[in-house]
Amino acid sequence: MYYIVETNKSFEQASTDLDAAVKRHEFGVLHIHDLGATLRSKGIAFEEQCRVFEVCNPAQAAKVLSTDMRLNMALPCRISVYTEKGKTKLGLITPVKMLSSLSQDPALLEVAKEVEEKTIQMVDEAK
Repeated sequence: MYYIVETNKSFEQASTDLDAAVKRHEFGVLHIHDLGATLRSKGIAFEEQCRVFEVCNPAQAAKVLSTDMRLNMALPCRISVYTEKGKTKLGLITPVKMLSSLSQDPALLEVAKEVEEKTIQMVDEAK
């Protein structure tokens, strides 16, 4: 269900490298949520770093939405860069597992497989 890798890179470098990998694979970064900074700005003592990148390939998203509009709630894909006990990690919830829990449509599962392959490549390149 999860694909997580550890890297020797700093949190900042892994974030920069993920951004570049996403663009190389013709996905766009729609937004980056800096969850660590948000929690700290609300007065919560939170020592870890966590950025969630919302990424999307418009052609793949259109295939999903034209098949089942309800799946807009599962989009866009999310890839995280975070720290945990002094280690920097990158990870995602695998699209095939997530989508297969929502739909058994073979066409949608094929799209999920294609997206999963690309997002895992992005994570591996950024690590």
